[in-house]
Amino acid sequence: MSAVRVLVCDDQAMIRAGLTTIIDAQDDLEVVGECGDGVAAVELARTLRPDVVVMDIRMPDLDGIEATRRIAGASVSEPVKVLVVTTFNLDEYVYEALRAGASGFLLKDAPPSQLLHAIRTVASGAALIDPEVTRKLVGSYADRIRPATSNRSDSALSPRETEVLRLVAEGLSNAEIADVLVLSQQTVKTFVSRILTKLDLRDRVQIVVYAYRNGLVG
Repeated sequence: MSAVRVLVCDDQAMIRAGLTTIIDAQDDLEVVGECGDGVAAVELARTLRPDVVVMDIRMPDLDGIEATRRIAGASVSEPVKVLVVTTFNLDEYVYEALRAGASGFLLKDAPPSQLLHAIRTVASGAALIDPEVTRKLVGSYADRIRPATSNRSDSALSPRETEVLRLVAEGLSNAEIADVLVLSQQTVKTFVSRILTKLDLRDRVQIVVYAYRNGLVG
């Protein structure tokens, strides 16, 4: 199998170098480019076509949110997967990055093993949401992100699918959901696929956003 091709975007040279060193040390991962601002991130994502872009939020010229929107947004014909790596206490815009199309996020103080797992997960087409970050970040902005009125379509879901949706929104993995509901992981995976199809959502990140926007979790 070919290595997962990664583009690293962070305006701090030391952090960028550290991420590159960690990623390049893996046999199945390869850093194909790096940059320190959002404009360069968009350009390199278009020219290099990496499998995953590791994206900081606060960067000069063009911030990581807008860069993510231009790389992975709904209007992009050939989107590239984006993993946001950010500092939770300083960054109030991670939710907006998820709305812009990011496939997941991690804290910058996460251990290297989590970063590598996140890159592999996002590259595989899945989404990664740190449960702790999900609860603290999305939960803290729940009132802000819920619309005053909601045109909900989750009535199409079965009771079990709604239950699975809530657990996904709380940051549980398929294995954890299987334990809670006493189901097989394959059955949970099937439920998640049905939820995505019925609600016309792209991935688990959008499930989280949907659930909080519509008051299904709090």
